[in-house]
Amino acid sequence: MNSASRRIAGRLSVAVVLLMALSSGAGLFAHDLYRDNALVAARWYGSDLVTLVVATPLLGVALLGTWGGSRRALLVWMGLLAYSLYNSALYLFGAAVNSLFLVYAALVALSGVALVFGLLSIDARALHRRVQPGLPTPWISGFMMLVAVALGGGYAALSLRYVATGRVPAPLDAIGLHTDLIAALDLTMVVPVALLAGAWLWRGRPWGYVWATLWAVAGAACMLSLSAATAGAVVVGPSTTWMPLLLRAPIGVGCVLVGGVLLRALRPGSRTR
Repeated sequence: MNSASRRIAGRLSVAVVLLMALSSGAGLFAHDLYRDNALVAARWYGSDLVTLVVATPLLGVALLGTWGGSRRALLVWMGLLAYSLYNSALYLFGAAVNSLFLVYAALVALSGVALVFGLLSIDARALHRRVQPGLPTPWISGFMMLVAVALGGGYAALSLRYVATGRVPAPLDAIGLHTDLIAALDLTMVVPVALLAGAWLWRGRPWGYVWATLWAVAGAACMLSLSAATAGAVVVGPSTTWMPLLLRAPIGVGCVLVGGVLLRALRPGSRTR
């Protein structure tokens, strides 16, 4: 374990917790904050609720658990930093400029740097030796590959459809964006990690276990946030379709199950120091 890297990641993560609470709390309670159309603003409210009520407290608890020596808490911490990076990027690049623009930029930078230093502090080989035998590696890797193929294939199909027809997908017209930001982040952050971590996990590489657990924790949080965004749009009124939940809910449930199996596979009493 690199204690210097761990300390840097911890200090940066405290700032991430505070800024997550600030941005999501302001989004929920300062109703004049968002300058987007009604559909997009309603989605931000749903995402803010998950960040404030679920992700931020869990990140704080994971930090405390890691400082107490828990390896499981360490992996949850890394996963929630990945969630913060993904979610903050959605606001930074997808929300109309508002008074929290600098907060979104800070969250992206701090989450990314904290994640790098946190991962540098992990002794993947030592951690992997703590994993109990009998881990259903083929099933977990298969699920990750399936998600990667489903997301990557779906986005590729939409892109090729545009190439063939010149028609922009209807959801993009509805929200007024010039690019599919969720697709962009999934194709650059979610799909590649799923493919790489799934392959490494299948082959028994130590970093495969670390990355697979991080991916599952972040995926569960991201799918919950995106599902809440869909629900917010329907409940508030601008949208009438629950269709995105048909993809996001199963992936989210799968990530919860996979993350639970991976975390439970660490022997009780495993410590970071």
